[in-house]
Amino acid sequence: MIARLRGKVLEAYPNRLVVDVGGVGYEVHVPLSTFDRLHAAEGLEVDLRTHLHVRETAHTLYGFASEEERDLFLLLIDRVSGIGPAIAMAILSGMPVGRFKACVAGGESAELSKIKGLGKKTAERVVLELKDKVGVADTWQEVASGQLAPATADAEMALMALGYKQVDARKAVRKVLDAQPGATTEELIRGALRSMQ
Repeated sequence: MIARLRGKVLEAYPNRLVVDVGGVGYEVHVPLSTFDRLHAAEGLEVDLRTHLHVRETAHTLYGFASEEERDLFLLLIDRVSGIGPAIAMAILSGMPVGRFKACVAGGESAELSKIKGLGKKTAERVVLELKDKVGVADTWQEVASGQLAPATADAEMALMALGYKQVDARKAVRKVLDAQPGATTEELIRGALRSMQ
């Protein structure tokens, strides 16, 4: 599996780059967001996070300027039925990752359906199948950056494992924290469960 490429751009097109890595030219399909972010031009040195998509008829390499873009691409193709690499790339080209996550968390399928190649029914399916998944990585990042206490994150994750939506779990945990600052994970879970019943 090719996970990362660092090399010089030999050819640059809005949706595709050819990157020279040690004398080998790799064709890499990129979303417009990556192309714009890198200001990709011939001769430029680039560092891409990649995913090699293998099918019977082709091995296609997809490249991204950030881990966040690659993670969303993988989430879309792995977790949403009927979404393949082409539609996932259209989504990444049509909307910033942060806005996409906000639309999914807020259930705004109408805004997602404005992305070229993503119809109303597909947008609704994306929201339905990803609503509780897009925030998990964000919660981990908040813990790593110190914005969220580990006990709070653990309580949220435990409630999600019990089948609650992340938005509801977060609200319930915050409510308990407001009443009991410094509560343990167990106290947060018990208090949140009481408030959600």
